[in-house]
Amino acid sequence: MIRTIVHIDQEKCNGCGACAAACHEGAIGMIGGKAYLLRDDYCDGLGDCLPACPTGAISFEEREAAPYDPAAVEQKKEEKAQAAACGCPGSAARTLRTPAPPAVPAAGEETESRLMQWPVQMKLVPTQAPWYEGAHVLVAADCAAYAYAAFHRDFMAGRITLIGCPKLDGVDYSEKLTEIVCRNRVAGVTVVRMQVPCCGGLEQAVRRAAQAAGIPVEVVTLTAAGEILSR
Repeated sequence: MIRTIVHIDQEKCNGCGACAAACHEGAIGMIGGKAYLLRDDYCDGLGDCLPACPTGAISFEEREAAPYDPAAVEQKKEEKAQAAACGCPGSAARTLRTPAPPAVPAAGEETESRLMQWPVQMKLVPTQAPWYEGAHVLVAADCAAYAYAAFHRDFMAGRITLIGCPKLDGVDYSEKLTEIVCRNRVAGVTVVRMQVPCCGGLEQAVRRAAQAAGIPVEVVTLTAAGEILSR
């Protein structure tokens, strides 16, 4: 449909992020130091972001766009509220370890935890945190750690760990992952997925985010028996 929607002039945008903060619907986000309209259906066309822009980079335009979806906006707000912990101490973000990985244990020794931060669930992790800066991020399928015995030692050591399952969570992680890798100068991403079709959504979400940020991606595929199929 043809409707009024905001337009962001990339030449004028100075990357201050004021418009993204002023957009109550979450339609605007920061990618690579610039503001972008991430979702047409989140933009109501009322322009709360316009007066917040110090460079005049935002204006109205009439164009083909998806209709405004207030239900989707409310769902997004609810998800963000839940991710912000809503007072729940179990989802409060905190650093657990420094980036330097512990020494690899000798054969027969018990492997200690290599988890560097909390939370780890993709739906709960914040999009900005000190531990992302310059870090290598591990994005893993929920099942991976159960299938691969040395998961902590071989994949989590020295990395920020994010886990999820697109099928069970019922969401596309692309938008959140793009915010994480672009807003925090992430160095690279390793994906550890299972050899099942639903894990393809996890891999594709990471690839889209990494492409937006221009960072490298390594993909490791595991069998249900815990063997590395490809990497």
